[in-house]
Amino acid sequence: MLLAYRDNPSFFAVGQRLGVHHQTVQRCVERAAAEGALTALDERPRPGKEPVITPEANAWLVSLACDKAKDHGYRKSCGRRDCWLAMRASTDRGSDMNVSPIWCRARCASFSARKKASRRRLYLERRDAEFEQKMAELLCVYREVQVLKKAAAKSKKPSKPVAVVSYDEEPGIQAIATTAPDLPPVSGAHATFSRDHECKRHGTLSLLAGIDLLTRKVNALVKDRHRSREFVEFLKLLDAAYPTKTAIKLILDNHSAHISQETKTWLDTQPAGRFEFTFTSKPGSWLNLIDGFFSKFARSVLRHIRVTSKHELKERIMAGIDDVNCHPVVHTWSHKLADAA
Repeated sequence: MLLAYRDNPSFFAVGQRLGVHHQTVQRCVERAAAEGALTALDERPRPGKEPVITPEANAWLVSLACDKAKDHGYRKSCGRRDCWLAMRASTDRGSDMNVSPIWCRARCASFSARKKASRRRLYLERRDAEFEQKMAELLCVYREVQVLKKAAAKSKKPSKPVAVVSYDEEPGIQAIATTAPDLPPVSGAHATFSRDHECKRHGTLSLLAGIDLLTRKVNALVKDRHRSREFVEFLKLLDAAYPTKTAIKLILDNHSAHISQETKTWLDTQPAGRFEFTFTSKPGSWLNLIDGFFSKFARSVLRHIRVTSKHELKERIMAGIDDVNCHPVVHTWSHKLADAA
């Protein structure tokens, strides 16, 4: 502003050039003439008493808001009253302090996460030193699926029949029943179905499913639990679904049932090369393609489902699997092997 006034000594012209009122330019120039140009660069002292909270106390309060509540012995989340009490205990004039402005300016990530838990960001710690290698092995399997599909499109039979199955479990599917009938929509009252908030729980079920990435067929079992014996039962289901000379390659995570002694004992009874396991890394179950199928199945079949018993829930799940097999969807993995290098 001062440099512009030096080039063009007109309050109105400088104000129009800089987008401020001409009186603002006049006050700045008059102050520079009276007190010096360097003094005019700083703001004038504002009226009112000196702030009680020093810059050091201000920084300490912000750091307190960023700490976890349990580190300070608070039974509840760290709130404004907790900080005010902490400031009062650590200073002589704590009763005169108003921490609200400082509290409102504390916008660090941990503070916002504690005030609104829904905004908490999660991360996945990499615990497997061989993550890249295992991911590359899994992507090679997906690449093999693409090669087999192209060969099948050209009517070229592989030297050895192969089935690639993406397998996982979906545990904890709740069998929930209503305690009152649903009310249909009523014009002028409620536009959607109304459901009583109370419910009755009949227990949970586990869905064991595997997608054949070549034929797109879903093989599934619904059991009360997903232990080693249930996993072996699923392997027997696959063994009966494919010819004896077909090599079955399974993509699965590192669940204890997949590597248990009971599972290994049953696999030892099978012909060599019948079953081949490709494990995802730890953590890395999201690399398993069937997780996307479970997500879609939960949204399309299991969402808001109400049943009278676990048996009815099992029947509805299997009916949903049969419907999927009647209208199979092509499952492909878009992450390329070259991107993982």
